[in-house]
Amino acid sequence: MENRKATEAGQDVTMQKEDFAALWKTIHLKVTDTYEVPPEILWVNGSTIGTLGNFSASTGKAKSKKTFNISAIVAAALKNDEVLKYSAYLPPNKRKILYVDTEQSKYHCHKVMERILRLAGLPTDKDRDDFVFIVLREQTPDKRKQIIGYMLENMPDVGLLIIDGIRDLVYDINSPSEATCVISKLMQWTDEYQIHLHTILHQNKSDENARGHIGTEINNKAETVIQIEKDKDDSNISKVESVHTRSKDFLPFAFYINDQSLPELLPDYVPTKKSAGRPKQEPFSPGKNIHESTHRKALELAFEGKETILGYKALEEELTAAYELAGTKLNHNKIVETIKFLTNKRMVVQESRGIYRFMPDYHY
Repeated sequence: MENRKATEAGQDVTMQKEDFAALWKTIHLKVTDTYEVPPEILWVNGSTIGTLGNFSASTGKAKSKKTFNISAIVAAALKNDEVLKYSAYLPPNKRKILYVDTEQSKYHCHKVMERILRLAGLPTDKDRDDFVFIVLREQTPDKRKQIIGYMLENMPDVGLLIIDGIRDLVYDINSPSEATCVISKLMQWTDEYQIHLHTILHQNKSDENARGHIGTEINNKAETVIQIEKDKDDSNISKVESVHTRSKDFLPFAFYINDQSLPELLPDYVPTKKSAGRPKQEPFSPGKNIHESTHRKALELAFEGKETILGYKALEEELTAAYELAGTKLNHNKIVETIKFLTNKRMVVQESRGIYRFMPDYHY
């Protein structure tokens, strides 16, 4: 074949004939070839969620107990047994676990490490050769990837790699090129070293989608994506469910944090059914949805240069404009609810019919 020009990551790269010849052997698929079934190493209730040579992910909002859930996965792998609903089996030549934390301090990482050992029923006063924990909070995204790559190259008995969290392997979570590159790196590591990699990514605050372009790439490429969220009726309970797997989806289960600060399975858990369509939003609440400082700023703007406002309609118009200036745009229904809130709190008082006064010394 003739040399061809290719554009990669914004740079022109010339591929030589000999380079392509070597690459061809690794990318060419033939129907006459045979391939082994990827060894399964992680299950939930009999559903496969992890195989060697692939990666999976956990997603969830902040404080949903994602790291507690990961602790159970690692503990199950450490003991080659079941913890919570996770079952694991790492083969004899792949018994080592590498845990990479990019977010927390050494103090908090140490607590995570102790929790994992306690969940596995292992002593916390003795270091283990099969459980390596590294803290990369202070490193740059490029340095973090270099360190992980070096350790995998020099630790051939690793079977499970945990990265908490993948967001810190990129500079810009919304960069399509960075997202593609880092997911390609994960797939390269898992294939080259025949490991299973499990990573964690936060969800958007406004919906259940994993954050940024990297979240999109994870959903497209991971063999399993697990979601952890607080139970709708009890925030002390965390629900675990399958977003998608290449096996059959497992039934949701739930856990809570017990008196020993360990995740404990909640028996006979029945999840709240989700309604079809978009998630229902909670009713607008001026007290919950608007900060007190915004209320004060809007009131000061509305009553600027005057002691009172005459007439409800004038009050409504003044407050609508004032809240928008204060950074909060309210429609007619919301401004009506806000006026009710302000008068109930006696932040605004009606002195006589249709005369409204701002009370700056209100008690919020």
